[in-house]
Amino acid sequence: MSTNAAVLTSPEEALDVAAKLADEFDTGAADRDAARVLPHEQVAALKQSGLLALTVPAEHGGIAASAAVLAEVFRLIAQADPSLAQIPHSHFVFLEALWLQGTPEQQAYFYRQVLDGALLANAQVERGPHRTDLDTTTLVRRPSGDYLLRGRKFYCTGALFADWVLVRASLTDDCCAPTPQTPKAVAFVPRDTPGLSVIDDWDGMGQRTTASGTVTLDDVAVPADRVVPYSPIFAGPTLYGARAQLLHTAIDVGIATGALAAGVRQAHRARPHFEAGVDRAVDDPTLLTVAGELTVTVRAAQALLETAARAVDAATANLTEESAAEASIAVATAKVAAVRAALAASNALFELGGTRCTSASDNLSRYWRDARTHTLHDPTRWKLQHIGRYTLTGARPPRHGQL
Repeated sequence: MSTNAAVLTSPEEALDVAAKLADEFDTGAADRDAARVLPHEQVAALKQSGLLALTVPAEHGGIAASAAVLAEVFRLIAQADPSLAQIPHSHFVFLEALWLQGTPEQQAYFYRQVLDGALLANAQVERGPHRTDLDTTTLVRRPSGDYLLRGRKFYCTGALFADWVLVRASLTDDCCAPTPQTPKAVAFVPRDTPGLSVIDDWDGMGQRTTASGTVTLDDVAVPADRVVPYSPIFAGPTLYGARAQLLHTAIDVGIATGALAAGVRQAHRARPHFEAGVDRAVDDPTLLTVAGELTVTVRAAQALLETAARAVDAATANLTEESAAEASIAVATAKVAAVRAALAASNALFELGGTRCTSASDNLSRYWRDARTHTLHDPTRWKLQHIGRYTLTGARPPRHGQL
């Protein structure tokens, strides 16, 4: 773990650092994706930048950055390299879990770790055939008071680069199989703990350098003071899901922004179609329409992201059932728009640039592959259900990690 991480003193400094890192990450992003070169150097720079401590509370030495600032940091990095933006996503989500459910001692210890540059990564999702809300991975309390962790997780983004792997598991005993209703907790496990293995078997067509592969847990011993309750997060009004989805939204908006910029660059390189009667492709009236429509779509997604972040910050200041619902719906609305913008921009860039855009050496397909892969995380069809129900009947959305 790094112990020389920078100390950020203001949101403005954080945004400046994020913009500079994004410029660095943009260099070589296409080549890293094409050859699937894992970004160890770039992750190290992220750890040392101080950005991983953005949400650490002031009383623990951080700047407690707002949701609006955090979303913009993610958007900036995703515009350059969506894989690098995805890697710290769960880091900030589980810091929220620590804030909501951790003991004062746990908070003090892990916030210090993060201030020193530690990266937290997730091991929470499992492959079927069981339902997506069932964790078959178990945390079993032993007579000594500590826990034994057993199971297998997949889509463990960032685990290969992490200092701590955070495992969501069902709290049960050896005699009972867990169900979706079984209480859950999060185990904070050092990356080098015996029995924990990170397998680099991620072969997704997009987000190729997130190393979102498998984590296996073979009788991993976990002290009680490294276990944080998870299920109680959703017992009352909460922004846990809204904050997680806001960062996913920022990644999609970043992809859309990056794809639009790439399309503009390609349009300036393209030859004009002979029927347009112009000397430059950028003067082709049909391409002007494409660019105009796409700009409206992307800017709308950017605006909705900002609106959603403000709603989360407002609800944080005055958390009620209604403010939490309003924030969740605002984020869900932004997420739907962001998904549409990311897919539209990453597709239309080829129309703007023409056939030369398909050259493998430019690797422009990475925008679409990243968009299509990332936008499968949380189905927008379900978000539309909740948005529509809230609009027509005022029914509040359910409490879970995807809203």
